[in-house]
Amino acid sequence: MPDGANLGLGCGNPTAIAGLQPGETVLDLGSGGGFDCFLAAKKVGLSGKVIGVDMTPEMIERARDNARRGGYVNVEFRLGEIEALPVADASVDVVISNCVINLVPDKARVFREIARVLKPGGRIMVSDMVLERPFPDWVRESAQGYVACVSGAVLREEYLRLITEAGLQGAEILEERDASDFFMDPKDPLVNQLLVGHPVEDIRGLVSSVSIQAFKPQSRSCCG
Repeated sequence: MPDGANLGLGCGNPTAIAGLQPGETVLDLGSGGGFDCFLAAKKVGLSGKVIGVDMTPEMIERARDNARRGGYVNVEFRLGEIEALPVADASVDVVISNCVINLVPDKARVFREIARVLKPGGRIMVSDMVLERPFPDWVRESAQGYVACVSGAVLREEYLRLITEAGLQGAEILEERDASDFFMDPKDPLVNQLLVGHPVEDIRGLVSSVSIQAFKPQSRSCCG
């Protein structure tokens, strides 16, 4: 991988369990420096295509530079927000995302956009943070918590419901692990700021890192 591609901000490895096949078109939401895009590019091959979408021009330029230096000719990066994807309807086989949807306030809109751009029969594989029970108000209101992917999280039941309500089927958690310790690293200054005056036990066991799969239904053929 080109230096600077892996920003270390993910909470899973969606490309590892997405079952990517040669020739598929993959869309990465919140592509950052391009790390997951480059992993996907190796799996879909030159007959396939990978599109990364990120909301910051600086990150898009970094990812494009990484692609040039790494010789990834089947990867492109587009500036845009994942609530309004710069991608055509029914043009993508697989949508991946690594700990990004959690940061978006309007998650329902994101999943509707995913359903729009997926081809019939296409699939999503997202890694993200979910809550096991509601956070205390002080975490919800914390800027440090939001930056650390905490205060934007929703309950796992709500996360799965939003996927289903967007028109996707078979939403299923394939992998999960307790992620509370990720937010309690005493060496992390953001964590120290977040926990000032509050007991660590308030957030222990509340957050899980999950990998979720779902599918867009096949189009119904007209029976005449």
